Amino acid sequence: MATDRRVSRVAELIKREVSQMLLNGIKDDRVGTGMVSVTDVDVSGDLQHAKIYVSIYGSEEAKAETMAGLKSATGYVKRELGARVRLRRTPEVVFIEDRSIERGTKVLSLLNRLQEERKPHQEDQYHKDEESYLED
Repeated sequence: MATDRRVSRVAELIKREVSQMLLNGIKDDRVGTGMVSVTDVDVSGDLQHAKIYVSIYGSEEAKAETMAGLKSATGYVKRELGARVRLRRTPEVVFIEDRSIERGTKVLSLLNRLQEERKPHQEDQYHKDEESYLED
């Protein structure tokens, strides 16, 4: 079992190398249909499995195509990682779509909308308080 520090270092190294592969190495046209970025890599304690979380910007169709392209490129990614990263055994690679950025954007837009809806109410309350103060 590897130490936590080693696991995090290997995860960062895999993240950097896979990001480079997405820019230059993977030739599958489906991967280029949506803008893809690696958001996180989760490596198991024994360094045998790596979950690579990717964020894909584009339509739902483009996201599905990109994920299909990444799944088909898994063998290539594992082989390249084996050549680039010096480990006894190359981890099994799994790509997982990360929708946390979309959820965060949705929450922010809801909060902004709530704030805009509350503004008129707060201004009315302020004017009422001001009027009652002046009457006293």
